[in-house]
Amino acid sequence: MKFKLFKDRKGKADQAKNNQFVKLGREIYVAARKGGTNPDANYALKTAISNARQVQMPNDNIERAIKKASGDGDGVEYEEIFYEGYGPGGVAIMVKCLTDNRNRSAADVRAVFNKRGGNMGESGCVSYMFDEKGILVLDREELEVEEDELMMQVLEAGAEDLSTSEDNYEIIAHPHEFETVKNGLEKQGFKFSSAAVRWIPQNTVLVEGENAEKLLKMMDAFEDNDDVQDVFANFEISEEEMQRIG
Repeated sequence: MKFKLFKDRKGKADQAKNNQFVKLGREIYVAARKGGTNPDANYALKTAISNARQVQMPNDNIERAIKKASGDGDGVEYEEIFYEGYGPGGVAIMVKCLTDNRNRSAADVRAVFNKRGGNMGESGCVSYMFDEKGILVLDREELEVEEDELMMQVLEAGAEDLSTSEDNYEIIAHPHEFETVKNGLEKQGFKFSSAAVRWIPQNTVLVEGENAEKLLKMMDAFEDNDDVQDVFANFEISEEEMQRIG
């Protein structure tokens, strides 16, 4: 299984970083509101903080989000909503939002689909093509362990599989085992560049030409929206095509 986060290829580095901080701050805020502001007693908050620190999010931003969440009833309430639809070429797309205004988010997401050659569908129209999995990413350059040995450790920790790419190892776990696997491997000294429960396509479609260009622009448009936390899609683009598009 190959898994690539679209945010890894976003240009405009400074703006992308700012957008990422906004999204991570919202995740921290929501986790703290739901489970309390103590990371040791709130695993979701601990994971959100860890992911924020991995991308060098300033501690002031993290503390501000937690402090805001501790307010007595004066904080914004966010809800998690998934929107589903199709991109150019019939590519299946799931858009995860954290929003305080579902009407605004629905209109924004629908506009991105429509403007980029796709269309938003009903709930459940594409989600059956994806599996919910815990994904824990390790940077290959920072590991000295051999792949076979890592596979043994990963399976012993309770994970389902290990996927290898050029830059990363991606540990795949059942969502219910995500916390157990992450804790177990962290105790062995592993440090993850990211860790989250995500929706992974069961199969992928190779896209090229105009559809590839439209899809990448669609992904960027989704990522630029503050309400959008993640985008999951079942397409792949070859390295040659990525170089052609630039």
